[in-house]
Amino acid sequence: MSVPQEIGHIVLNVTNVKRSVEFYRDVVGFQVSRIRPDYTGAFLTCGVNHHNLALFEATPDFEPRTKKQIGLNHFAFRVESYDQLQEAHKRLIENNTEIDHIVDHGMTRSVYFLDPDGIEMELFSDTFATQEEGLAFMNATPGGADPMDINAPEPVAAAIPNADFTKAPA
Repeated sequence: MSVPQEIGHIVLNVTNVKRSVEFYRDVVGFQVSRIRPDYTGAFLTCGVNHHNLALFEATPDFEPRTKKQIGLNHFAFRVESYDQLQEAHKRLIENNTEIDHIVDHGMTRSVYFLDPDGIEMELFSDTFATQEEGLAFMNATPGGADPMDINAPEPVAAAIPNADFTKAPA
């Protein structure tokens, strides 16, 4: 059976493509891959893939989502280090971006914020040196989101417990 290798890209309907491109490029840090000449769509990249994010102009009769609706809750992009997460947070604040919350999930440290259309987004840095350690931590803990001071020095990574949370409760 073929299986997906990774999430390829995310597509968002936005009220103003130009405004959203400026936000995702200038505030979040994406690079532009392509902008349609009529500004009805744009494609942005994190610098490796041809595009990680696509933005399309919503129809004039669009209905904004609310947090209680079924569908996308948020999406997340990894930054290289905790220092870069702190820098990204500073840039968000300098651009008057609404910060929703900042937490330590154990395997990641995360800043959640809203884009110009109120779409929730997350920037995170990994806590562990390898993806294998992060997965081991996630497999061995019930999950959590401890509030965190993003301006404080990087916390020490938690120990990976000997437990198994990979099975659904009976």
